[in-house]
Amino acid sequence: MIPLFKNASLVAIDFESSGESAGEAGVPIQIGLAEMKSLQLDSTSFFSSYLKTNSGITKVAKKIHGITPTDLQEAPSLLELWPELQRRLQGRCLVAHGHGTERRFLRAFPMHGFGPWIDTLTLSRQFFPGLSSYSLSDVIEHCNLTQELRTLHPNFRWHEALSDAIASLLLLLHLIQTGNLADHPVSFLIAGKTFPR
Repeated sequence: MIPLFKNASLVAIDFESSGESAGEAGVPIQIGLAEMKSLQLDSTSFFSSYLKTNSGITKVAKKIHGITPTDLQEAPSLLELWPELQRRLQGRCLVAHGHGTERRFLRAFPMHGFGPWIDTLTLSRQFFPGLSSYSLSDVIEHCNLTQELRTLHPNFRWHEALSDAIASLLLLLHLIQTGNLADHPVSFLIAGKTFPR
């Protein structure tokens, strides 16, 4: 049975990457997860980890994320985190702002079955047509959610995986409340579906 938003357990996920270099796609170097249960963000669920990689980090990525190779030296690989990710993600609806990167990096686990997805980028464009930018930071600012984010996560900063995951989840909560969707099934906002106006 598909749960209603007011009863659902949803997990936001965000990856930060090493950046594209010489035509090669970036690899994940940090992951952040945050859960919302029954329309309440659960701070005890917040999870973040650097991710070991054999690839370098581009100068642009270092500047944006503030992550250096030193940060990754003692980090687990994404594959080593499989038991933790399976426990946190299996059977839950996943949330991301522009979920393409997150879906791509999770392909490291073939046949994982994670999903379905709610994409807050797609939803923001539907809820707030005409914004000049739909970056996560700009939509959060538009919705006046910045102070609440900093209260939830005192070390909050943009382009840090946990911070961005929490921001995506808080934005989704705002959209649910704005659209009076608490009594609607989660499938109502699954990625790719159009929000009826």
